[in-house]
Amino acid sequence: MNTINDLCDIVRKTGYAIHIYHGHGHLEKVYENALVHRLRKHGLDAKQRHPIQVTDEDGTVIGDYYADLLVEGRLIVELKAVKSLAAEHTAQLLGYLKSTGTEHGLLVNFGSYRFEIKKFVLQLNGGLRTGGI
Repeated sequence: MNTINDLCDIVRKTGYAIHIYHGHGHLEKVYENALVHRLRKHGLDAKQRHPIQVTDEDGTVIGDYYADLLVEGRLIVELKAVKSLAAEHTAQLLGYLKSTGTEHGLLVNFGSYRFEIKKFVLQLNGGLRTGGI
């Protein structure tokens, strides 16, 4: 079984290889399909458009959303194909992590000239760590 750091490293290396091969300029869905295809070739369980239910404090479902990828059931990967990452992209991923109780997430941007990837860890005590991978 891969550690979470191993999974992040595989996604980073695979994403970078896709960025080198395909460049920037495609729609997000092209990069999503490429990444899930290559991760599965690595033998990883990668699910596209993973459903996320958001509930209120009393358990009432107040919304349904979809994360781009869920890798090995424990790493949410949110993909973008934009000129540069913005605060709302980070907020989106953090919302997914909090709503699902998932600790680890990656925000990946294929739309820039430079490949961008950011790692986020939402700690169980409510703290947040960010960092490069």
